[in-house]
Amino acid sequence: MDTQLQERLLQWIDAHFDEEVGFLQQVVRIPTDTPPGNNAPHAEQVAAMLGGFGWQAEKHAVPEQEVRDYGMESITNLIVRRPYGAGGPTLALNAHGDVVPPGEGWTRPPYGAVVEDGFLYGRAAAVSKSDFATYVYAVRALEALGVPLRGALELHFTYDEEFGGLLGPGWLLEQGLTRPDYVIAAGFAYNIVTAHNACLQLEITVHGKAGHGAMPETAVDALQAATRILNAIYGQLPELKKIKSKVPGIDSPTMLVGRIDGGTNTNVVPGKVVMKMDRRMIPEEDPVAVEAQVRALVEDSVRGVPGIRLEIRRLLLSHALRPLPGSEKLVASLQQHGRAVMGEEITAQGTPLYADARLYGERGIPAVLYGAGPRTVLESNAKKADERLLLDDLRKATKVVALTLLDFLGPQA
Repeated sequence: MDTQLQERLLQWIDAHFDEEVGFLQQVVRIPTDTPPGNNAPHAEQVAAMLGGFGWQAEKHAVPEQEVRDYGMESITNLIVRRPYGAGGPTLALNAHGDVVPPGEGWTRPPYGAVVEDGFLYGRAAAVSKSDFATYVYAVRALEALGVPLRGALELHFTYDEEFGGLLGPGWLLEQGLTRPDYVIAAGFAYNIVTAHNACLQLEITVHGKAGHGAMPETAVDALQAATRILNAIYGQLPELKKIKSKVPGIDSPTMLVGRIDGGTNTNVVPGKVVMKMDRRMIPEEDPVAVEAQVRALVEDSVRGVPGIRLEIRRLLLSHALRPLPGSEKLVASLQQHGRAVMGEEITAQGTPLYADARLYGERGIPAVLYGAGPRTVLESNAKKADERLLLDDLRKATKVVALTLLDFLGPQA
């Protein structure tokens, strides 16, 4: 690789870094709380911002009824296509713009994008609006070299990762709107994610019969039945701990109930309880078999309880991301440049999280996760108060991604 080209690439990123931070601030300041998931306005504004660079962002609106049935309000996914010369691959960069609601406890405005002591604070500053900036400025730096490039680049900005990605990258792929050869999806700067867990989410509705609190014998207590289900679920945790993944960075399966709603008042026997549960699966597990096991566990726990009826509805069944042939080329390039830019070895391993990258992997497209962020999710405060991004990590990740794009799409030696 031409070291002069590499140096020019790095210099361009340094020269435009204040502009990149300003771009990220604009992206963070547009709320995209999911739920409720009214995310089309964000896509519209991002498309306008990209238009300022002379880029045409294709707006792919998911049909409204499909979005509403899914539990969200609006989704417009963006594709920016940058075709170059013949003889190279198509490489896509994917980041998601939807976020979990801010929640309580912030010491800075969650949508203020305040810069303080070298950090940018805001919901999605780290996961994953940061990589809107990483990827846009890596591509701009590449194109600013003014040399013949080969292949093509695509930017995929999607808006339902928090709901599972099926109407984000999943929908774009299903509609035949894209078919890249490689994908780099939003991640952190000190580790390349090569594999991740699968995820099953179920909604369990327990139907009993409401009744007066003074006469509980006239009712059927749905909460008592729900307690049986909770005990069965949490009673399985010691067994799950015994199951170990062979993928570095991934340990054991997990299972929890993340939300419970039920009852009508303090003095009324609950007639209905709704629970939402999450079961993470290691890459070695079969999602179909796991779902059958979990459903049987729940059903068996209340079998024979008079007056109780169950409804179990699948909310999500996502598959694991596994390394595919070709992903080692992405890893090698990212590690090489990460070592040079960061001054340390960049690891490549799995994560217990699940992400949109799996949707590309399910269609045989090699995908890894890499972008701007700290060494761990905990350091970023992702999904908690005061989510933040060290701006130096944004600068470095932009350089690593840009150098990798040059490897794949730049002039051949």
